[in-house]
Amino acid sequence: MTSPAHSFTALTTDLYEVTMACGYFKAGVTDHEAVFHTTFRENPFAGQFTVACGLATAIDFLRAFHFTDTEVDYLGSQRGNDGKPLFDSRFLDYLRGLQLTCDIDAIPEGTLVFANEPLIRVVGPIIQCQLLETALLNIFNFQSLIATKAARVCLAAEHDPVIEFGLRRSQGVDGGLTAARAAYVGGCAGTSNLQAGQQFGIPVSGTQAHSWIMFFENELDAFQTYAGAMPNNCIFLVDTYNSIDGIHHAIEIGNELRRQGHEMIGVRLDSGDRVALSIKARRMLDKAGFASAKIVCSGDLDEHMIADMKQRGAKIDAWGVGTKLATGQPDAALGGIYKLGAIRRPGGEWQYRIKFSEQSAKTSCPGSLQVRRFRGQDGRFIADAIYEIDHGSSESCEIVNLLTEQTTEIPENTAYSDLLVPILRGGQLVYRVPNIEASRENARNQLSCAPSEILQLKDPTPYKMGLERSLYELRSTLIASSKEQLK
Repeated sequence: MTSPAHSFTALTTDLYEVTMACGYFKAGVTDHEAVFHTTFRENPFAGQFTVACGLATAIDFLRAFHFTDTEVDYLGSQRGNDGKPLFDSRFLDYLRGLQLTCDIDAIPEGTLVFANEPLIRVVGPIIQCQLLETALLNIFNFQSLIATKAARVCLAAEHDPVIEFGLRRSQGVDGGLTAARAAYVGGCAGTSNLQAGQQFGIPVSGTQAHSWIMFFENELDAFQTYAGAMPNNCIFLVDTYNSIDGIHHAIEIGNELRRQGHEMIGVRLDSGDRVALSIKARRMLDKAGFASAKIVCSGDLDEHMIADMKQRGAKIDAWGVGTKLATGQPDAALGGIYKLGAIRRPGGEWQYRIKFSEQSAKTSCPGSLQVRRFRGQDGRFIADAIYEIDHGSSESCEIVNLLTEQTTEIPENTAYSDLLVPILRGGQLVYRVPNIEASRENARNQLSCAPSEILQLKDPTPYKMGLERSLYELRSTLIASSKEQLK
C-alpha cells in the first residue's frame, strides 16, 4: 500500500522557491542552516479541531526527493526578462547533485491538532528547507482538510458507517485519490474509488446508479436483472421514479434472492424527504421480513444535514457522502503556512527569526518549536503548550492564549506527551510509518480523548492551547524590537 506521492517530483514547487534557492547559492550561504515549521492559523469549517493528515505521503515525497537530469534541463530552459538563462550552470549542477540531509520531525497522522501548532518541523541547509515548502504545504493542507471534514461527518453520523464517494466531483483524479485516503484516516468506513481501494487497502462500496434503472423498460426489470448479475451485492437504488414503489420492488426482488439462497443488502435513498422515506422504508422492510436490510442515504450530504436528519428521527443505517466531503466544502483549503523560525551560520548559535505583522494572528513564532499535550487522569486532553526547544518547558506550565492572552496553569506531575516525533535524521528515515488502518485508529482514539465540547458541530468551545510562557515572552520581546526598528 502506497501513498499518492508518485505524482510528486522535485518540481512540485513554485518558481519562487527555486529562484530563492538560486539566490542563496549565489550569496554563498549553502552551508547555513534554518528551521521552518508548517502551521495553520484557523481550524476549518468553523470548528475547534483539525485532524493532521498527509505524513505518509510527505515521507514518500521526501525519500524520493531529487532533481533528475530532465528536471534540471527544464530549469535550464527558463529565461529572464532579458532573454538570458534564469539560472546559471553552476546552480543547476548543484541541484543535479543535491541530496536531502534535513532533520524532520512531525505530528503523526490522525492526531488532533489546533491553530498555530506546528505539524512539521524542518531543520537543515537553507536551500533544502526552502525547496520543500510548496510540496509539504500541498500535502498537509489538503489531506488535513479532508480528514477533518470526514471526522466531522462521522461524528454527526454517530456510529453509522460513512462511505466516501466524491471522486466524480473532486479536484482532479489525484485530488479524488488523496481525498479518499484522507477521508478514511478521518473515520470513513470505505470509498467508492477503486484506485484508492487498490493502492491503500480501503474497503470499496458501490452497486448501481440511476442510469442502470433508466436503461430498462421498468424499475422491476432493472432490479431483477441486477440481482441476477450480482446476487451478492444488492443495494437497490429506489428513488429513480417513486421511492415507495421502488421499496416495494426491492422487497419483491429481495424475496426472489432469498429463495435462491442470497440476501438483499438493502435500499438506497438519494432524494426526496429522506427522513420520512427512511421511516416508511424501515416499516416496510421490517413487515416484509427484511429487518436486517440496511437503509443507505446519499445525495449532497454533509455533517450538518446528517445531524439534522438524525435529530428528526431518520432510520438510516449508512451514509454515502460525496461532493461536500471530497472537496472540503464550504472551505476551499486549510490555510497552512511555512515559516522560518531561526537560522544558524556554520559553527554559530541559532538566531531567532520572526515575521512581524500588525495582525497578531499573522505574527510568527521564533525558534525551534515543539507541542506538549497535557492529559488528565482519565486520559483526556487538558491543554496544549507550544514551546521552544532551547528554552524547554517546565512540568508546571503556564500557557498563554495568543488571541485572548488568557492563561492556563498546568500543575506539576500532570501527564503529558510531546507531539512532534523524529521522522528523518540527516535525510534518512528513522520513523516506522504506520499503515493506514493504524492512522485511522489513531484518529478515532484522539477523538475519544478530546473534550466533547470542542467536537460540537454548533458553537464548539475552543480548546485550551497557546504558547508556553517563556516562548510567549521571547516572541513579545522580538515583536517589541521589530516595532522599535520601524520607528
